[in-house]
Amino acid sequence: MADWVASGRGLRWLACLNPHSCAVSFRDPEFGRALRGADWVVPDGVGILLASRILGGSIRERVTGSDIFLHLSRRLNRVGGKSVFFLGATESTLEEIRRRMAREFPNLRVAGTYSPGFTPEFTDAEVRAMVHAVNAARPDVLWVGMTAPKQEKWIFRHGSRLNVKVACAIGAVFDFYTEKVPRSHPAFQRFGLEWLPRLLRQPGRLWRRTFVSAPAFLWRVVRSRVAGPTGHRS
Repeated sequence: MADWVASGRGLRWLACLNPHSCAVSFRDPEFGRALRGADWVVPDGVGILLASRILGGSIRERVTGSDIFLHLSRRLNRVGGKSVFFLGATESTLEEIRRRMAREFPNLRVAGTYSPGFTPEFTDAEVRAMVHAVNAARPDVLWVGMTAPKQEKWIFRHGSRLNVKVACAIGAVFDFYTEKVPRSHPAFQRFGLEWLPRLLRQPGRLWRRTFVSAPAFLWRVVRSRVAGPTGHRS
């Protein structure tokens, strides 16, 4: 991605894939098209690694949205002369992002931030305001933190109107980075259990993705494995 920021022409964008987003895409065709239309899709979820093993794939390492955010920020900070824009979250979170970015990545300019509000769907006027805010700031990278599937569908719908090199849909990373929502202990991350402390902290928000979406996704994976490459069960 850093190479594309340096010399690419046009927009490329990244999505983070986990069992919940897969399960949602099965019943939301537009979200499925958005994921298939992404230029980069990273396995942000231990369930994706498990599915790869079951299906004989080659994915062996989890790559989270936080990993992408920190890695690209470090690369661009070393290069210097680049800028980023943060779209999503609350004004207080965005202000904390500005302060922390200035401390940790002084050579990477925050060109702008925009809090679009928390609504299931944006009006045409709201979309125009968001696109205008991004384009007026002329950033190299757009970080979008509005949760799935809204963030991916927003980039998919409006990416052609954005004058940026790279857009990344990274969900809760804004809150992780500002520590408004702490990430799980590295031991939980290492053993693929990062979801567990988050579930205990936010059961009302996360129970469905843990106990409905994840089992539905894995059941679909097992069915695909049993059916085999021809699509007929043996």
